Amino acid sequence: MAAPNGGRALLSWIPMPGSIRFCTHCGAAVRLEIPAGDNRERHVCPTCAHIQYVNPRIVVGAVSAWEGRLLLCRRGIEPRSGFWTVPAGFMELGESAEEGAVRETLEEACAQVEIAALLGAYSVPRIDQVHLFYAARMLEPAHGSGAETLEARLATWDEVPWEELAFPSVRWALEIYREYAASRREAWQPRAAAWAPEC
Repeated sequence: MAAPNGGRALLSWIPMPGSIRFCTHCGAAVRLEIPAGDNRERHVCPTCAHIQYVNPRIVVGAVSAWEGRLLLCRRGIEPRSGFWTVPAGFMELGESAEEGAVRETLEEACAQVEIAALLGAYSVPRIDQVHLFYAARMLEPAHGSGAETLEARLATWDEVPWEELAFPSVRWALEIYREYAASRREAWQPRAAAWAPEC
C-alpha cells in the first residue's frame, strides 16, 4: 500500500532540517555545520553555541477491543480526513508512551482503556516518525466521537474497512494485533517494521 500522496502531505507538518532559522536560546540566526565530536550537520548558533537538534517525533496509539470487536475512528482532520484509523497521535511532554496511547484513545474515541501489551514499533524515516502501537482492553463498551473524529465504532475483523484505512501503519497495527490476540499473551514479543514505498 502506498503512503497517502506519496507521503508529501505529512512532510509539510514536520520541521525539516533547513527550516530552522533562529536560535531557540538567544534568537540569533543559526547556521548548518557539523559540531565538534558529531558526524552530521546540525543547526548551530554562532552567538551562544547552542546546538538545535531535530529528532524524530513519536506517535502512540492503541488497538482497543471490547468482546472481540475493535475500536476504530474515522478521522475528522487532515491528513486523510474521512479515512479510518485506530486512536493515535503525537506524544506530549511529561507522559509515558502508554499514558499517551490511553490519552489519545480518550480524546479521539471517548473510550476508557487499559494497556495490555506493546504490539510493536513502526518506523517511518521519510517523515521522521516512530509509531508505537499497544494492545488495549476497553474498560466498558462506551465510546464516541472526539473533537478530531467524525465517527467511532466497534467493528469485527470482517467489518474493518480495509480499503479506507488512513495509513499503512494502521493496517500493520491491526494485523499485528490479530497475531497478538491469537498468541499466548505471556509469550508475546513486540514486532518492528519500517514503511517502504512498495508496501
